Amino acid sequence: MKFNLSQNIFALLREKFHAGAQSKRMQKRKVFILLLCALLTACQSKPQPQGKRYELKGTVVSVDKPNKTATISHEEVKGYMEAMTMPYKLKDAWPLDVMKPGDEIQATLVVTDDSAWLEDVVITQKSAAQSATTPESSSTLKPGDDVPDFHLINQDGKPVHLAQYKGKALLLTFIYTRCPVPEYCTLMSNNFAIIDQEAQKDPAIYKQTHLISISFDPEYDTPKVLRSYGAAHTGNYDKETFSHWEFATADAAEVKRMAQFFGFTYIPDKDQIVHSLQTALIAPDGKIAKLYSGNDWKPVDILNDIRALFGKN
Repeated sequence: MKFNLSQNIFALLREKFHAGAQSKRMQKRKVFILLLCALLTACQSKPQPQGKRYELKGTVVSVDKPNKTATISHEEVKGYMEAMTMPYKLKDAWPLDVMKPGDEIQATLVVTDDSAWLEDVVITQKSAAQSATTPESSSTLKPGDDVPDFHLINQDGKPVHLAQYKGKALLLTFIYTRCPVPEYCTLMSNNFAIIDQEAQKDPAIYKQTHLISISFDPEYDTPKVLRSYGAAHTGNYDKETFSHWEFATADAAEVKRMAQFFGFTYIPDKDQIVHSLQTALIAPDGKIAKLYSGNDWKPVDILNDIRALFGKN
């Protein structure tokens, strides 16, 4: 039943002037109840902010409970994207407990300016096969392990190698420039941008650190592409020197070796790549200081870990 505020206020005012037997306290109570009801009605009718919503149908490729994501090979999402395979955050946790690779699902894809997730998940058909198609990392990497001297090509087309950064804290992550998921490569690059900007506020820390984003899509991410992508994320565009934050890649074999060492997984799939997330902080002595899997970490966490390396916490 809708609450008509104007009619009720009018009735109450009429009652006030023609029902003199009622006490002022009772009338005040009625006014309070009336306004409270009107307020509750208004709050209930106010639309909740939300992103654009699309129907999604697809097949579960893998489930990542720790990071609350599921990789879905889905059909075309009409009005938004072509058919592809990609990881999605889930609004509710329960599907992660029951979904298995091969299950067919339908869900609502919600997309905002900076994130995307699935909700209202329904398993439409269970799969007899229960093995994930996404490879599990066999890496046993841990803090204190030596990092090999991997060789790369940076955004300027110049060769670089990890050993040349010894003496500094090196922050390394994996990205590819065509990544369509806001909470994956874009988030990693945005987080690195914050770290880069915050480090500039402390000249000592800035001088003792270096950032490098490594593309695992060398065929597409040429030095020219990486330079454009990197300059956009640093915000300096054509004035960027990349002296503190570089963007690099390598030949396919070297990228694969790096991925295996750091415990990073990726699978090319048509025009995009299904992948995990892995970031590493390498100490000035060239050993692993800390690993950050997934996307739950915050820039402040890494900044604090960097300061701790130099005894500044």
